[in-house]
Amino acid sequence: MAASVAVAVVLAVVLSKTNVASMKYKDNAQVILYVNKVGPYFNPHETYHYYQLPVCRPKQVNHKSLTLGEVLDGDRMAESMYEINFKKSFSKKTLCAVKFTENDLQLLRDAIEDLYYFEFVIDDIPVRGFIGHLEESGFLPHTHKVYLWAHHHFNIEYNGDQIIYANVSTKEQSPVSLDEVSSPFEVVFTYSVQWHETKMSYNEKIKRLHDNSFFPKTLEIHWLSIINSMVLVFLLIGFVVIILTRVLKSDFARYNTDEEESEELDSDDNGWKIIHTDVFRFPECKSLFCAILGVGSQFLALATGILLMALTGMFNVHRHGSINAASIILYAFTSCISGYVAVNMYRKMGGDNWVWNINLTSSLFALPFFVVWSVVNSVAWAYGTTQALPWTTVILLMGLWIFVGFPLTVIGGIFGKNWANGFDAPCRTKNIAREIPSVPWYRSAFAHCIVGGFLPFSAISVELYYIFATLWGREQYTLYGILFIVYGILLSVTACISVALTYFQLSAEDYRWWWRSIFSAGSTGIFVFLYALFYYFKRSNMSGLLQTVEFFGYTMLSCFVFFLMLGTVSFFASLKFIRYIYINIKMD
Repeated sequence: MAASVAVAVVLAVVLSKTNVASMKYKDNAQVILYVNKVGPYFNPHETYHYYQLPVCRPKQVNHKSLTLGEVLDGDRMAESMYEINFKKSFSKKTLCAVKFTENDLQLLRDAIEDLYYFEFVIDDIPVRGFIGHLEESGFLPHTHKVYLWAHHHFNIEYNGDQIIYANVSTKEQSPVSLDEVSSPFEVVFTYSVQWHETKMSYNEKIKRLHDNSFFPKTLEIHWLSIINSMVLVFLLIGFVVIILTRVLKSDFARYNTDEEESEELDSDDNGWKIIHTDVFRFPECKSLFCAILGVGSQFLALATGILLMALTGMFNVHRHGSINAASIILYAFTSCISGYVAVNMYRKMGGDNWVWNINLTSSLFALPFFVVWSVVNSVAWAYGTTQALPWTTVILLMGLWIFVGFPLTVIGGIFGKNWANGFDAPCRTKNIAREIPSVPWYRSAFAHCIVGGFLPFSAISVELYYIFATLWGREQYTLYGILFIVYGILLSVTACISVALTYFQLSAEDYRWWWRSIFSAGSTGIFVFLYALFYYFKRSNMSGLLQTVEFFGYTMLSCFVFFLMLGTVSFFASLKFIRYIYINIKMD
């Protein structure tokens, strides 16, 4: 337990350094410029270290110490050869001269044709520009020219002794043509610096960084999506509350009769009251069933926590790595929820092997995640990208799961076992199961999964585009208040449709609602995956093995999370509904 606390404290400190205060400089003090990464503009998650290109580099490369969020974001910062002093401007200075071999020239041509951009960092301010310029014109004859930007002009704004903003321009001088040149080909790289005084305060610096025009600007509120989702929610809630309530009133009036009429009803052999001796018959594979509920409850708490953290500004929402780090740490600390819910429900169902249930709960998501991550990280290593995690970070994350996640799952499971009471079913269950009548195709499990998955998906379908465009594109998502509303809409729709489908299933005298309730709403993950296919092939410009493996690997994990979360919401909503209707009827 002491080890868990120690690791937690260390990770909390690491995460807290995601937003670093601006440094204060004296006149003519050295300002360190870090080179970071390069990569194709339309493949956001394919990034390489800047020094993997044939550019000016020092003899001794000094790397900057990074936070966990920066490592997860693919940052690999190293000191550059640029000599910049606070408030000291100059027009042109030679950085170095590089003699390119034929392989170097081809590497640069390929990078420019793939629209490679570079990212530098000055005082925690990212500055970005393109490696070169591709010029194509005409049809017959067609011209294809490749140019390299050999001069960088830095514009830096300051207020007092603090740097407020910085950017880089590459168009102050003509680029160097890489067409029809032979090796060795020498290029002299130069740079200039211009300092500008501004009255903008440091607090306004963050907003200025978010409005950086190199990548698309922050998304604006999309009211049509919100209105569409709200209307859907009101319609579904109205369906459940009004129509279903009237039907239940009719059922209660029909079932709560005297004994003679009740015997006549039993002879008619129809309706959901007939299966009251089977409806609380526990499902098969209880351990797996309860593990799904446990991990689903954990992810519900995790999603809620991440959204609340984003709303309160506890981490830098404009860097994916910051959110990833927060998600990993919260996943470890919410493991106690999964252990408690899974074992508590398992014991209520009469399960004895609760130790195995804890192990299954702990590995239900961690094992698939490790397999997918191993494949993605191996491909990233083979490509030599900065998205491949270094071994120190891998050990840190494994230690987080071993010393924090798994022990908390065990502790939660122990509390769940000790605090588990009886299931307290309102109906007695007979030893012999009742025969289930056949149903038409539109009442089958497959039809329920289509309806139960499509309606929750339709509530978030528009919002999914913006989320995908943020995670796998260049957009910046900051509408976390709107996302929190949509999150509540998703859970509400899932609960409503689950109650309705469960009622239809019981009315058909099918008491196997346990697994059906999980799969009917959990099938939303399938619709999300189908949308991911559409987005990848029709909406994105991603290509290549690395992007394909990473996109579909992590998308499948996300869909699995949808299955766990919404399946859990669906089950507990159905359970609450079933307890309500069977408590309110007369039974022998």
